[in-house]
Amino acid sequence: MVEHSGVAYVGIGEEVPPPPRLDHIKKVSVLPLIFLIFYEVSGGPFGVEDSVQAAGPLLALVGFLVFPFIWSIPEALITAEMGTMFPENGGYVVWVSSALGPYWGFQQGWMKWLSGVIDNALYPVLFLDYLKSGVPALGDGFPRAIAVLALTLSLTYMNYRGLTIVGTVAVLLGVFSILPFVVMGFIAIPKLKPSRWLVVDLKTVDWSLYLNTLFWNLNYWDSISTLAGEVENPKRTLPKALFYALVLVVSGYFFPLLIGTGAIPLNRELWTDGYFSDIAKMIGGVWLRWWIYGAAAMSNMGMFVAEMSSDSFQLLGMAERGMLPEFFAKRSRYGTPLIGILFSASGVIMLSWLSFQEIVAAENFLYCFGMILEFIAFIRLRMKQPAASRPYKIPVGTVGSVLMCVPPTILICVVLALSSVKVMVVSLAAVAIGLVMQPGLKYVEKKRWLKFSISSDLPDISGSDQSLIE
Repeated sequence: MVEHSGVAYVGIGEEVPPPPRLDHIKKVSVLPLIFLIFYEVSGGPFGVEDSVQAAGPLLALVGFLVFPFIWSIPEALITAEMGTMFPENGGYVVWVSSALGPYWGFQQGWMKWLSGVIDNALYPVLFLDYLKSGVPALGDGFPRAIAVLALTLSLTYMNYRGLTIVGTVAVLLGVFSILPFVVMGFIAIPKLKPSRWLVVDLKTVDWSLYLNTLFWNLNYWDSISTLAGEVENPKRTLPKALFYALVLVVSGYFFPLLIGTGAIPLNRELWTDGYFSDIAKMIGGVWLRWWIYGAAAMSNMGMFVAEMSSDSFQLLGMAERGMLPEFFAKRSRYGTPLIGILFSASGVIMLSWLSFQEIVAAENFLYCFGMILEFIAFIRLRMKQPAASRPYKIPVGTVGSVLMCVPPTILICVVLALSSVKVMVVSLAAVAIGLVMQPGLKYVEKKRWLKFSISSDLPDISGSDQSLIE
């Protein structure tokens, strides 16, 4: 996965790479990028507890080993190829626009941005769910609302100050979040009973909760593509960072689950978000429980800043492509997308009242639609533009590309089929808004009520094969 062809990036229909922009802004290197991807996707085992409640230890452990081969690896490979083919901040929006045209590119951007904002609304919820055991006042009511608002504003300011700061913070938070589980693992060794890992009862499995938990914890590999324009030498850095992040994410889920299910007698009803702190207390004592509390808090902070970076830079990338009004492309003096950050933070605050499982189900539904468009774009560009520059290329042909997308597409259909009626109705209403929003923005542009423009620094993605956008 860390292979690359050494070919310089040249956009479809272009002969010369675009000139560098914002040279005074420091680019993101490999190590911070690994932890940004880690937090885009995972952030540690906080939130995986529902998989044990839904299906028991055996299926939870098997799920986090098998699911990456069905979903995470194909998605990461596609992100590596397409992200190096189009190393700009529009990310997957540009992929879909190039293959299917700007209308569907906008739909991709709308669904992915909304899914990301819904996802980000989850992290204050998880943060407070872990702290409420030690600080009961944060469980509900006015103190909880104030805590959500204060946390959102403080982390939003961190995003405003710059992506390199976010990357450095992500590294520090990642190390702090992983360490207590390493310590807990060593302490738990004498208490492990392998027979506990084999417990399964297929008659009592909640398949909807199980698949939604796996899906939520192992997706969003493509989110880093919207930061590709901020990455140092993306044709080398992005594939390498995705590979190491994949190893880190899978290990960070599997081994804590192995410890928790093997060292503690099973009570599936107790396995819900926040339960790892109780396990830590049973294994190591109160001091380890408080360390897990702190790690969970830091992890949710890391996930929040990484997701907001991706969401806000996506809006900037869409504005640079003329899909959104020009003011979305405005950068702060730190090089960050000011308007995109404000819009993303406002969405998080408005959605933070939802419950954990409602958030997971709603974002998964929208995310599935976006991934279908990505798979179509990936295959279509392989067929229509086989000679286009791909600094990293998955070593399979057209047939292999199609076959690689089959298992995750089947999984998408299963996740969609298991959605509740409420989630389905709300999500489809959100999709419908996007379908009419793009023509509405085109009308606004035609009437010149707002200014739209395409950045001259970007390559033309429609000039070489007009059939791709018809």
